Amino acid sequence: MTGATTAERTVKRRKGSEASAFDKELAHTSPAARWREWMMRVEAVIFASVEPVSRETLAQVVGSGCSIDLLIDDLREELRDRPYEIVFVAGGFQHRTRASYAPAIRAAAVPTRSAGAALSQHEAAVIMAVGYFQPVTRGELSKIFGKEISRDTIAGLKAAGLLASGPRSPAPGAPYTYVTTKHFLSTFGFETLRDLPDIEALEDAGLLNRYAEADTDRTMDSESGEELIEDEDA
Repeated sequence: MTGATTAERTVKRRKGSEASAFDKELAHTSPAARWREWMMRVEAVIFASVEPVSRETLAQVVGSGCSIDLLIDDLREELRDRPYEIVFVAGGFQHRTRASYAPAIRAAAVPTRSAGAALSQHEAAVIMAVGYFQPVTRGELSKIFGKEISRDTIAGLKAAGLLASGPRSPAPGAPYTYVTTKHFLSTFGFETLRDLPDIEALEDAGLLNRYAEADTDRTMDSESGEELIEDEDA
């Protein structure tokens, strides 16, 4: 136990030393060089992260008087002619390939960083339905689709980080409900749940039935897509 404690203290000291050595302000450089370096730092952090990066996180690598939004504007201008861009989704900034190049990526059939690309049409429809009607039980989802939604489907979406357990339903037996996560917003490119497409598009495609309007009148408990309760499915 003592050895572990000593190791932890060593790691903390090392991290503290690295943090103190990191020059955020760059006061010794010219304004133009300083701004350019801050731009590169911000882009590097966004590029390296698998999740959207918040303004607060980006502020840790630039000077105290630096405007993150102005930096992002300059980066977006530089990327104007590139096949990728910086977008704001799920409360943060993220690199995304431009939609016009999606056909080329699909034709190349290369693995991508988006979990959405690996979902079947049925799984994508289920997660979108949860986005509309959350918190929603598996039984309610089955009624919405007119067929049973399996536990395996729910488990797979939870394992992918797209679903989380919500509050228990007041229905008899208090079944679990499900809600979407911030990773869901990031995966599908939404800033908030208000960005979900019109539900009629899913109905027109035959993926949902009118039970959604007639029998499921819910208020989204988490417009930001944040997880509510991390219980395991019974």
